[in-house]
Amino acid sequence: MVRLNEILEKVSEYNPNANLDIIKKAYIFSARVHKDQVRLSGEPYLNHPLETAYILAELKMDEYCISAGLLHDVLEDTLTTREELIKEFGEEITQLVDGVTKIGKIQYASHLERKAENYRKMLIAMAKDIRVIIIKLADRLHNMRTLDFHSPDKQESISKETVEIYAPIAHRLGMSRLKGELEDLAFKYLKPDIYKELKEAVEKKVKEREKYVEKVKDIIKKVLLEHNIKAEVSGRPKHISSIYQKMERQKVGLDQIYDLIAFRVIVGSVRECYEVLGILHSLWRPIPGRFKDYIGVPKPNMYQSLHTTVIGPEGERIEIQIRTEDMHRIAEYGVAAHWKYKESKGRTAKDDEERFAWLRQILEWQQETKDARDFIESIKTELFTDEVYVFTPKGDVKVLPKGSTPVDFAYAIHSDVGNHCAGAKVNGKIVPLKHELVTGDIVEIITSPQQKPSPDWLKFVKTSKAKARIKQVLRQQQYETSIDIGKELIDKALKKHELSLAKLTKNEINQLLKKFNLKSEEELFSSVGFGRISPIQVLGEVIPEDKKQEIKIVESTVNKEVSKEGIIIKELDGVLIKFAKCCNPIPGEPILGFISRGKGITIHSKECPNILNADPQRIIEASWEPGKKILRQIKLRVECVDEPGLLSNISSSISAQNVNISEAKITTTEDKRAICDFSVQITDTNLLSKLISGIEKVKGVYSVTRLK
Repeated sequence: MVRLNEILEKVSEYNPNANLDIIKKAYIFSARVHKDQVRLSGEPYLNHPLETAYILAELKMDEYCISAGLLHDVLEDTLTTREELIKEFGEEITQLVDGVTKIGKIQYASHLERKAENYRKMLIAMAKDIRVIIIKLADRLHNMRTLDFHSPDKQESISKETVEIYAPIAHRLGMSRLKGELEDLAFKYLKPDIYKELKEAVEKKVKEREKYVEKVKDIIKKVLLEHNIKAEVSGRPKHISSIYQKMERQKVGLDQIYDLIAFRVIVGSVRECYEVLGILHSLWRPIPGRFKDYIGVPKPNMYQSLHTTVIGPEGERIEIQIRTEDMHRIAEYGVAAHWKYKESKGRTAKDDEERFAWLRQILEWQQETKDARDFIESIKTELFTDEVYVFTPKGDVKVLPKGSTPVDFAYAIHSDVGNHCAGAKVNGKIVPLKHELVTGDIVEIITSPQQKPSPDWLKFVKTSKAKARIKQVLRQQQYETSIDIGKELIDKALKKHELSLAKLTKNEINQLLKKFNLKSEEELFSSVGFGRISPIQVLGEVIPEDKKQEIKIVESTVNKEVSKEGIIIKELDGVLIKFAKCCNPIPGEPILGFISRGKGITIHSKECPNILNADPQRIIEASWEPGKKILRQIKLRVECVDEPGLLSNISSSISAQNVNISEAKITTTEDKRAICDFSVQITDTNLLSKLISGIEKVKGVYSVTRLK
């Protein structure tokens, strides 16, 4: 357990002039209001704010931030009021505590909306004062360190949120040390068996390679001394989670991962960084394509370093990072490393502008994007992807997500350039618009006033800005088209009974708008064009009473609920319902319907990329019929060791859940792995979770994935 004196000593080390009294006061206040509160572990609740404050002290944060860390739960978990906090500690600390306080009092229509709103609040709080998210990250890190005392379900949900949101934010803020620990802790709970097995194997392998690591370090130190360069040389094992991600990405076993240890050379100046690179490349042969210069072109989070991979002693690949002491501090602590220099003359507003450009961009989208699905998708795009660095013909750098295309680049320049993008040149050569850009490309956009965004662009663009702008234009185009179609359909239905759209009176139009709860004629025509209202329903409202007996008028079905194929759809009847093959939803997953003119309704998972990119005006609410047992066929891919008896063990695990296997296909790879694809019938997501969990426990299984 951390004690107050340890925090005070840590702060005094890096900031001898710090106001320690405010930290002491915050500790006394927190101890008083949290008195008698205990955590799930049984320890005093005060331990948590103390540990959070100590993590902030390790990050070398200022005394106000550390005080807020000690107080970060008082507004939520005690009777303390905001006014009381302002009176005791002033506006600055209160705003930090207020910013960190969890969102939980507002009720939203859906889990997705609540999740999106939480992210919005977090981003706004970050923009007001970046220390808010640093406290939040310290809070989350200690919670992850003490996650053992929660139920397995809670461990899984907290770990997923950590991997999906908090670790990527730490990465974006350049806080690599904190990010690595968060990912490792989450991995421990999300894949406990794989984590334990891999951790033991890595520790064993690292221990076996201790002599080799020392040998490499000695060689580097010796050759640098010969060139009169003072350097600190170290070798450290990579994080377990990053090793596992590399194994999954390359589809290889641990034995084929050679760079488990990254070597780091820290020197006194930028000039020496490049000198060291030249010396090491003359000593050992560099591997082509594995050199990256993040000093010349820093990452958006201001990370700087030279990365290279060489063929070292005994023919082994070794990865080496070369940086200065300042660069190392920023690489480890990111934005936190900059904070104590806030008042220094060397730091400018422009520095902060560059450092938080990504945050500003996300905030712009959160203001424009009302749809929860679109917003969460944009958050993931901006936080989770690696970057590529590409250049305008004038030499300006544009940082884009990995996999971005010339269309993404065009929208990064300006929305009008994107909307009228007709072609592109990369490094002087014409390329397709879906061409993937790589770091170093020089991109020139060719525009045409006649060019408009195409729906096909949504299949390959990566950036939130490009997706949002394309959807905006397409929605307007589709809306205009649906108005024309609606007019035509209504007019045809009316003409069959010697009526016409032109002859409808203003009063009749208003009656129709009132009947269908619409605001304008355009909205009425659009609703008919999209199939939400049928022309027969419109006809039924305007045809004279004496003629209604001559034709079959379909009753209005507004506000009805109908169930078909175990699906409940509001406001539509007599429609064909089918399940989307792209996402193959199963009971328990949130779903939506997509209206296709003349083809009925297709049911998608709410998280399906196709429904996320679809026209929102053609999306309709849908849900599973409660209590109805529906068998849905899905495919599972199991990657495992290729050894006798393992397939039988996997099959037994599936049968133990009373699940039938309708088809099985097994292929083997050269590296003694087996890839098993099973078609199984399940009833809901709970059964799927149990099924996957059971298979993952079979010894020799690397991973289990649901195939769409």
